[in-house]
Parts: sequence; structure tokens; C-alpha cells
Amino acid sequence: MSDLDPKFELRFATSAQDLRAAQRLRYRVFVQELGSSGEMVDHEAELEADAFDPAYDHLMLIDKNRSPDPLEQCVGVYRLLTDEKAKEIGGFYTEDEYDLTVLKASGKRLLELGRSCVAPEYRGGTALYHMWAGLAKYVFEGGFDVLFGVASFHGTDMSKLAEPLSLLHHRHLAPKALRVRAVEDQFQDMNLIPEADIDRRKTMLLVPALIKAYLRLGGTVGEGAFIDHAFNTIDVCLILDIAQVSPRQKEMYTRERIR
Repeated sequence: MSDLDPKFELRFATSAQDLRAAQRLRYRVFVQELGSSGEMVDHEAELEADAFDPAYDHLMLIDKNRSPDPLEQCVGVYRLLTDEKAKEIGGFYTEDEYDLTVLKASGKRLLELGRSCVAPEYRGGTALYHMWAGLAKYVFEGGFDVLFGVASFHGTDMSKLAEPLSLLHHRHLAPKALRVRAVEDQFQDMNLIPEADIDRRKTMLLVPALIKAYLRLGGTVGEGAFIDHAFNTIDVCLILDIAQVSPRQKEMYTRERIR
């Protein structure tokens, strides 16, 4: 698809109302659907927020036909932070969970991605494509070299996710030059099952769609997982070296328009 589906509008948040709309969608997905929590979650207003929000860019997918209420029109969101902005505010959100020393010393231009979600009724359609295409256009036009950020498995029991975590460790570990590591006091070893004992086809069914999408593009993971009890998740750090994205994939995802 070369153009945005006419029912959608793709743009960055430019107002307090826009940010609240993004936070409302995050509340629906992360809090109501997945059972997450946090110090700044506002249950009365139904907003999932944190202290990083004001410093980040929020890429929003809007469907005005969804509701007359502007706060309910955001159906997809991605939160973005450049390395230049991270230096201004003192660091990345991911640094709460992973030591990013190797990335920050790499000399590559970095973009952190996070808080990605799509409203349930829009999953499996074109919404995620448009979000990814808009993100790709931003990445390639901005000259970023490496994308990274935490992605999550639902739940906090490592034993229940031993197979997919082990598969990521054995098959998709980042190269040494980009291999971030979970912070030492919270480090969770993902090497839980020998590779020979893993049924890859069956195990990939347990890997969240977002993580699989990154892997298809050539994405890798950092060493170790992080248990986020507030969010009720086990997190891995995804790292995508843009040089590993094929020309065909770049062409597919760089036709989008962002307002």
C-alpha cells in the first residue's frame, strides 16, 4: 500500500489533548487489558502516564470515525526518543532496565522506541502496517542507525516462558558490539533450555507479534531479561541495526505520510 487508508490519520502529538489521547489508549491496553500499573497511572481519568512522556515524541494513528470523543480516536501509538534528546533529559527510559553503555559508545545515531500499542479491534488489519510505515519513514529520513527499546511478554513467571526466552537467547542474541545487558541487580538469565530441546515452530507461537515483527526485519535481543512487576511483564531489549534491513523492506515501509 502506498497511501494511508483514508479512514486513518497518522501524525505526531502536538497538544496536551493529543498526549492524553495517547495515554488513554495506553490505559486501555496496558492497564485494563494487561493488568499493568504505575505511580502515575490515573484510574479515574483512565490515563497511563509516566514522567518521561513530556520529553518524547508520540506517533499517533487516528481514526476519527471511531468516536466523537477526541480522546477515544487514537487507535495506535509509538513513543520515540532520539539520542540527542536523551542527552538533554539525562537518559533513556530503557536505562531503568538495561545497561546501554555499548550502544551509547557505538558512535551510531540511536532512536528509542517504546509504549507501542494498537487498540484490540484494529489488530490484524492495516493499522499496524501504517504505524510501522510511519515509523520507518521517520527513521530513514532522520538518518538513525540503531533502533532499540524494551518489548514485553505478559506475566512475570520466567518458567512459563522458558522456551521463547531461550529461543531468543540462542537464535537472536545481538552481536557483541550492540549487546546491551539487563541491569545486574535484576538480571534474569534467558538461557533456560538447551537449543536442541526447543521446538522452534511451536515456540514462535508464544512470541508476541511485535517481537516477531522486529525479528523478521533482522532485529536482535540484548542479554538477559528484566521482570517488570508494575507492568506485569517480562521485558527483553530489542535492538535493530538499520543496516540489516533489506532494500525490499525499506521500500515497503517508506511510502507513508505523517502530518
